[in-house]
Order: sequence, then C-alpha cells, then structure tokens
Amino acid sequence: MTDLTREQPGRAVRHVPLSVLELAPVSEGTGPGEALAAALDVVATVEAEGYERIWFAEHHTTPGVVSTSPAVLAAVAAERTRRIRVGSGAVLLAHTPPAVAVEQFATIARLHPGRVDLGLGRAGIPSGGAAPGSRDARAGAPAPAAQPAAPAAPAPPAQDRWVEGLLVPPPPPFSLTDPGIRERFAARADVVGRRAEIGDYRDELAVALDLLGAGRPARTGERVVSGVAGGADVQVWALASSPGESARVAGELGLPLAANYHVSPSSVLETVAAYRDAFRPGVLPAPYVLVSVDVLAAATAERAEALGRGFDAWVLAIRSESGSIPYPHPDAPERSWTTAERALVADRVRTRFVGTGEVVADGLEALVRATGADELLLTTIAHDVEARTESFRLVAQAWARRRALDVEGDGDETAGGAQHDERAADRADALVP
Repeated sequence: MTDLTREQPGRAVRHVPLSVLELAPVSEGTGPGEALAAALDVVATVEAEGYERIWFAEHHTTPGVVSTSPAVLAAVAAERTRRIRVGSGAVLLAHTPPAVAVEQFATIARLHPGRVDLGLGRAGIPSGGAAPGSRDARAGAPAPAAQPAAPAAPAPPAQDRWVEGLLVPPPPPFSLTDPGIRERFAARADVVGRRAEIGDYRDELAVALDLLGAGRPARTGERVVSGVAGGADVQVWALASSPGESARVAGELGLPLAANYHVSPSSVLETVAAYRDAFRPGVLPAPYVLVSVDVLAAATAERAEALGRGFDAWVLAIRSESGSIPYPHPDAPERSWTTAERALVADRVRTRFVGTGEVVADGLEALVRATGADELLLTTIAHDVEARTESFRLVAQAWARRRALDVEGDGDETAGGAQHDERAADRADALVP
C-alpha cells in the first residue's frame, strides 16, 4: 500500500471531480445476484455523494466479477438515478463491433439524454508482441504495409519513482505475451467469441463518431446511418493502459482519455504524456484526462487495513489463475505466498490508497499533481457492500471539504494555478453537451 507519509511538494492541487468504476465483484459466500444488487447500491450512494459518473467494466467468464454487460447495467443505473452520468469502462472491441456498442448506448441516451458515456477499449487475445485487440493481434495477420508501425513506446523504468508524492512502481513480472497467459486468454475467448475482423483502433473510433453524427461513408458512396444513434447525446471516450496506440489515437482524434493507474501504475505518466503530445483539437478543443485508482477508506486506518485484506489474493487470481475469484472474507486464513507471487501483485497492492477518508484524499491529491488529471475514477473492492459504500461516502466527503477550500480561496493561489483552473473549466465545459 502506498506510503503517504513521505514528504510531498507544496505545489497547489485542484480538487477535480470524482467518478467511479464498478466491477460488480462477487464476495466469498455470496452469488452473482447479490453482487449485482450491491453494484446498484453503489450507484445510489455515489449519486447521492455527488460523484460525476459511474462506469461499468466488461469482464467475461470470471467467477469473481459479474459486470459482463456494461450497456445493460448502465441502462438499469440510469433508470434508477436522476443526475449521475452512466457508461462503460470499457466496451471491448474484441467482442463488440463499434456500431453495435454505439446503438446500445445511444438507446440509453435517447431515454436519458445528457448522461451517457461510451468508453471503447481494444482488449483482445495477445499474439506475439502485438497490442491486444489490434489488427496485428490476429494470428497470422501481418500489419498492413500502407500503415507503418508507430515508434515503440518507451518502457517504464525498472525501479520505484516518486513523482509529486505519488508512487510509480516498476512493471510487474507479468506479460500478455507469456505463452501461458495467451493460452488462458485464447481458451476463454473460444467460449465468449471474438470478432473475425477487428479494425485499427482509429478506424473503430471513427465508426462510432460517424454513426453518432451524419453517418458512416460507405463504399457505394452513400452514408450508412443509424436511426437511434445519429445525433444521440453520447460522449465517446478512449481508454489506455499504456503509452501506445490507444493513447496516441485518442489524442489525434481530440477525444477524452481514461488512463489506468489502478491496472498499470508503472506506465500511467507515459500514457498521459503520449496522449497530450499527440492531442489535436477534435471532439474536444483541449486534452481531458481521467485517471483511475484503487481506493478503500474507513473510519480508522486500522479498520481500513482490516477491510482491505484479501485484495492481494484477488489480484493474484486476475493475473495468474481464473481471471478473478470471489473476493475473500477479511477473516479468511492468510494463504501461503511465494516470492514470485508477491512480485506479481506488488504494483497494485502498493498503489492502492487505503486509510481514512483524509488519507485517501491525500493520495488522490498526489495523483492529480503527478498526472495533471482533470478527473479521477475510483474503484473500490471489498467483501461487504457496506464497506464499499462507506468508502465512497468518506472519500467524497473528504474531497468535498477540500474543494470547498478551493472555492473560498486563501489568497495563496498562484497565477499558474488560476490558469490551470481556467483550462480545466474549458475542458469540462466541452464535455458537457
């Protein structure tokens, strides 16, 4: 877990909006129905506490996570709420064509305008060194000669970095190109199914944007239009876990970007930098970055530590076994760990912010300082839904107190900080239809 006691710079930080990524985790001793009901309890809590949006993940054939259908969950959440934005983090283009995803979320947007986000991700079956979900990831499919490969993204340093008070750890000894991992992905994909033809990520995003606009130009010279999607009020987001194609394309199309600190903390700074370097005005006039993070807050540090037990075993299963297990009860006996297993989960365990609401808020401030995030996306995993909802409540309240100080001002803000506020406001305005 992150050591937040280290000296942190005195640089001012803005208290950006908070949002939530919901996985509908199954808890040990319960079942899928209870997990889905708990996810909707989370929705009610985070709307009441003022969170900006809630996104649902897409994970298939995993015993410990039942957020498999983000469009369905987003629709139910929208029906049960009034203000909060709902969406996907993310629809996986390896399984769902962009046109289908667009029409699913446009349907929700027609019934709940001004509240729907469509995050699109490239996940797929790794093949060799190709990016998961890319055209090159299909076995035996060479890269198109007309499209030269982009320069390889620099590898993150192989040691801890402390940036603006934020721990940026080295990458874990985990690779999607490992033969065993690839075989596991392939076996699960054989069951779930995968698209025979997956276009370049840029093309897939362009299809989504075209269908939400005037239609997609067809080879016949006509335009393919969607009755439900054309002109629908849907925000398209790109998601990236590395400084590769996803981050670059998101910038080139002028889309908002969701970057992963909670899944890939080692590369989050490079991911955000690649996006900003590539950014050209498009859907947005200026970059807008949302950064995800694992958090767990409780009334006391000791209570938070107790509730957080089992997270390491849960992450280990994601990276080495079934794709996830039901979340262990905090009183479950501690498993025996090998050195290799500890190394496999260390980056996520050490970058999870755990403690009181104020301690977690300190970590969030460091994350904003280090990444320049315009918004944060919180994910909270614990055995009991009461612990999860209480965590979201405590973090929101601690963050709101700090935002109130921003509004009041104390006469110490720099001109640079004021300029940052203006730029952030411009980006936020552009995201609002």
